[in-house]
Amino acid sequence: MNFTRNISGEKFTLAIQGMIDTANAPAFEAEVQSAIPKTKILELDFAQVEYISSSGLRVLLNAHKEKIATGKLVLANVNETVMDVFKMTGFSKVLTIV
Repeated sequence: MNFTRNISGEKFTLAIQGMIDTANAPAFEAEVQSAIPKTKILELDFAQVEYISSSGLRVLLNAHKEKIATGKLVLANVNETVMDVFKMTGFSKVLTIV
């Protein structure tokens, strides 16, 4: 799993490449947690995310809960496979997906 970071004004974009599964969820969580306080809007770019497991969903839910107190968490460029997971789990109704 690889990450690309970009800050533009009030938006911090974290682009994720690879699978978010049990093996690398801790690295994903560390990246997301370090990004939360950096700006008002945290955008997670899922354009190159191939898969997300329940461990990754837990990271997203915790980040969403933390970020709503100080700003906004946005998921961008979610592919159909990952979007299906979000829809089946109800995350598509909780998270802001653009």
